[in-house]
Amino acid sequence: MQRFTELEVWKRGHALALDIYRATKSFPDDERFGLVAQLRRAAVSVPANIAEGARRQHRTDFARFLNIAEGSLAEVECLLRLSLDLGYAAPADSERLTDPISQLSRMLIALRTSVETAHARTRVERPRSKARDS
Repeated sequence: MQRFTELEVWKRGHALALDIYRATKSFPDDERFGLVAQLRRAAVSVPANIAEGARRQHRTDFARFLNIAEGSLAEVECLLRLSLDLGYAAPADSERLTDPISQLSRMLIALRTSVETAHARTRVERPRSKARDS
């Protein structure tokens, strides 16, 4: 397995987390421990779970961490929409982040599916024991 920093999906997740940090700088101070913290944690969770999963020994573990990253990404999208509706996020920031979120979502799904498929192909079935007549 290659280093997580070489995975394109991790690079995009990392870039998204940086963009979320930049976009939330202008949020109201009273949201610092609320929406800002939640949005930032969810954004950081995406590349963090990709990295953690990539270092696991088994493909099933990697697929599980990719699935967690997918969930965190959905949370980012939800919170970003909420931020826009509340007037905290600039419409330009929201529009700028929507496409990368969609692209990253497709990449995560494709990678998870690939990892799961590779696991299914390499899994060896145990031979069935034959009942012996006495």
